[in-house]
Amino acid sequence: MGAEKKWLFTLFSAALLSLILLLFSTISAFTTSRLLPSSVHRGLHHPPAFAYYIFGGRGDKDRIFRLLLAVYHPRNRYLLHLNHEASDGDRQQLAAMVKSVPAIRAFGNVDVLGKPDRMTYSGSSYIATTLHAAAVLLKIDSGWDWFITLSAMDYPLITQDDLAHVLSSVRRDLNFIEHTSDIGWKESKRINPIVVDPGVYLARRSQIFHATEQRPTPDAFKIFTGSPWVILSRSFLEYCVLGWDNLPRTLLMYFTNVVWSQEGYFHSVICNSLDFKNKTVNSDLRYMIWDNPPKIDPHFLHSSDFDQMAQSGAAFARQFQQNDPVLNMVDNIILNRQPNRPTPGAWCSGWNSWWTDPCSQWRDVNVLKPGSWAKKFEKSITNLHDELSSQPNQCK
Repeated sequence: MGAEKKWLFTLFSAALLSLILLLFSTISAFTTSRLLPSSVHRGLHHPPAFAYYIFGGRGDKDRIFRLLLAVYHPRNRYLLHLNHEASDGDRQQLAAMVKSVPAIRAFGNVDVLGKPDRMTYSGSSYIATTLHAAAVLLKIDSGWDWFITLSAMDYPLITQDDLAHVLSSVRRDLNFIEHTSDIGWKESKRINPIVVDPGVYLARRSQIFHATEQRPTPDAFKIFTGSPWVILSRSFLEYCVLGWDNLPRTLLMYFTNVVWSQEGYFHSVICNSLDFKNKTVNSDLRYMIWDNPPKIDPHFLHSSDFDQMAQSGAAFARQFQQNDPVLNMVDNIILNRQPNRPTPGAWCSGWNSWWTDPCSQWRDVNVLKPGSWAKKFEKSITNLHDELSSQPNQCK
């Protein structure tokens, strides 16, 4: 080998070695940064934090994981529940999928309920599982402000930065719960009939059954009804779970024998409580399309509904079929989210490309960067706040 060739070989080798060392140092820095979570600050001087209860049944693990990524933020807390209809294998796979996300591993703010609850959607076991979830979230995290219920068929219409930014200007003792005392036909069809939910005492699944007799409408308290999808304040959940008077337990015993008790329990508790009845916003912040008169469930949403849904100013929408193309539209246009990655926010500091996840690295998680879609949600909240201010007595 000539002197010139030896010189070129030496130069090439040195350049290659430098490149390898630079690559290793970059990987090391990347790994170190993603394993050191930013401090999460809670309280009135910081953005609000949310406790999400996300639930589903058999075949819903992939939908729940997708929904989790869509609403994920390190400041929040999440409890995932695959009910008893799902297999233990599904629960283990869901837990493994959760742990595969670098940010979730670092911040440790997502839990999968290991012992599933039995749940009949039209019976009182639904309320029991929701109260159980609230109790777990109250026990494991002392800093969240609002409790949000989502099913596997729900999806967000704004980012978590948008949600926290807009609700930063809202009193944190307010509860977003659609309610009315005008129960109409529900009095004879859902309130007075006596039903029994076998999900409370049978190991196997069974439908609720009706007693032959009915009971009169209560006069010791007033029945309220409304949407089962709620965003409830921490203080109200503490009242329901820890209860410093007997109202939450009394109503829980009554609603044990009411069909579709999730449409009346929280509504009746909050509107019969002197401490909370004027801390309600009459909205569930969801976008849904109903028949007229409404059936048990709203329509499934599809691509043809996207424009109206996106312009609605709602925080969430339901219901969606699994992997419907409209979900990809929400991801691409509203959330800017790639498959199997969390929705990007101000906390994400990594490079955004098709092979790297921007949320596998992070900066200060207490900083928010709302997007353009936050303005529509902010307008909805402003209108609701104006309505709240003009009506001192919210429970009517």
